Amino acid sequence: QVQLVESGGGLVQAGGSLRLSCAASGRTSSIRAMGWFRQAPGKERDFVAATWWSNGNTWYADSVKGRFTISRDNAQNTVYLQMNSLKPEDTAVYYCGASPSWAPVTVVSGYDNWGQGTQVTVSS
Repeated sequence: QVQLVESGGGLVQAGGSLRLSCAASGRTSSIRAMGWFRQAPGKERDFVAATWWSNGNTWYADSVKGRFTISRDNAQNTVYLQMNSLKPEDTAVYYCGASPSWAPVTVVSGYDNWGQGTQVTVSS
């Protein structure tokens, strides 16, 4: 099993920035990809960004392209999400996921380990 712990959420005004972190522990050698998803109240968990652990290839949801950047530190077993130009519609609980397989990284079903989530609130 892989344990994931997110941090870095908070309250920020529109146009501001936040940096989320997700630290992995346990069977980290099994990780193939890590991703960020978000879930607003009453809505499904949606894909935000993902990266392959081996080569750093990245994927982004259209709604965050050009504003968010995902990066990884393999030595620290940590993935980051730098969020700039935040909008009120970015408000959600952000979850970090780890995928042990070559499954698609843009869908929830591609991940089998999740963190507890961190709240991001963007005020207008």
